[in-house]
Amino acid sequence: CTSVSECPRKPLEFGLCAEPIRVVVTGAAGQIAYSLLYSIAKGDVFGKDQPIILILLDIPPMLPVLDGVVMELQDCALPLLREVIPTDKVEVGFKDIDAAILVGSMPRKEGMERKDLLKANVAIFKTQGAALDKYAKKTVKVLVVGNPANTNCLIASKSAPSIPKENFSCLTRLDHNRACSQVAMRCSVSSDNVKNVIIWGNHSSTQYPDVHHAKVNIQGSEVAAYDAVKDDAWFRGEFISTVQQRGAAVIKARKLSSAMSAAKAICDHMRDIWFGTKEGEFISMGVHAAGNPYGVPEDLIYSFPVQIKNKTWKIVDGLPINDFSQAKMDATAAELVEERDTAVDFLSQ
Repeated sequence: CTSVSECPRKPLEFGLCAEPIRVVVTGAAGQIAYSLLYSIAKGDVFGKDQPIILILLDIPPMLPVLDGVVMELQDCALPLLREVIPTDKVEVGFKDIDAAILVGSMPRKEGMERKDLLKANVAIFKTQGAALDKYAKKTVKVLVVGNPANTNCLIASKSAPSIPKENFSCLTRLDHNRACSQVAMRCSVSSDNVKNVIIWGNHSSTQYPDVHHAKVNIQGSEVAAYDAVKDDAWFRGEFISTVQQRGAAVIKARKLSSAMSAAKAICDHMRDIWFGTKEGEFISMGVHAAGNPYGVPEDLIYSFPVQIKNKTWKIVDGLPINDFSQAKMDATAAELVEERDTAVDFLSQ
C-alpha cells in the first residue's frame, strides 16, 4: 500500500504493509546494544509504522551470545520486527542496509597507549568503511558510536568514498543529553524544558559543553540558560567538568561504561536524522567540518550544533562565539587534528 486510504487493513495496521528497512548494529552482543535493540525493534527510532529487519554483527567468539539476543528479540513478539539476522560477516551485515549503527570498537585496555588504541580501531573502521562502500545502499545513514568515535567515523568515511560524507556522523548526543540534564536539574525543571545546549568538538574529555545559546522554559517563559541559573562560575567550571567527566564517573560507580544512557542517545540521534529536529531547536552531533562557519579545520569529524530536515543536517550558522568559548573550541579541535594525523598515518601503512 502507498497510503492509509488504500490499505485493506485498519489504518493503525498500515505500517505492516510498508517495505521493511534494514538496520545493522555492530558490537551487537555488547551491553549498549542490549539496551538499544529493543527500542529500535519496537519502533521508537524509525517510526511506529516502519517494519524492520535487524542485522546483528559481532566477532566470531560472540556468536553464541548473539543467538541468545535473537531468542530474546523473538520472545518480545514485536509486530514491526520482521527478521533478525545474527552474523560475523561484513558482507552479510552490510548488505543493502538503510542504517548502520557502529557500536563495536576496540576498548582501551589497562596500560594501552592512546596511539595503540587508535591503531587497532583504524583497522576495524577501515574494514567496516570498505564493506559499507561495497555492500550498503549509497543512501545509508551511518552513526559511529565506538570510541574514539570522531576519528573512527572519519576513517570509516574515508574508506567508503562512494557514500556521501554527509551520511556519516558520530555520537555526541549522550554528552548533549548530559548537559541538558545538568541544566534542568539546576533549574528544577524537566529536561524537555531545556533546549539548544551545544557540544563542540571531540567526544572526549576535551569536549566543550556550551550553554551560551541555550534556553530554559520556566513556567511558560523562555529564559536564557545563564539568566535562569544565575551562576556564571558554575557554568564555566563545575558544569563543564561534570559533563566532560561523566563517562568516567559512571564507570567508577558501575564498574561498567554507560549503556542505558548511550542507547537512549543513539535512539535520539537516529530518530532526529530520520524525522528532523523541531522548529527553532538544534542538537549536537559529530559531522564533517568541511565548510563550517566556525573556523574548525576542514578534514575532521567535529561536534557542531545542527538542524535536520529531510534527513539532511545543516550546521547552525551565525552563533556569536566569545573568547572563552573560542579557546575551548580550539583546544578540542587541536586534539582531533592530532588524532586524525596519527590515524591517517596508520591508514596509509
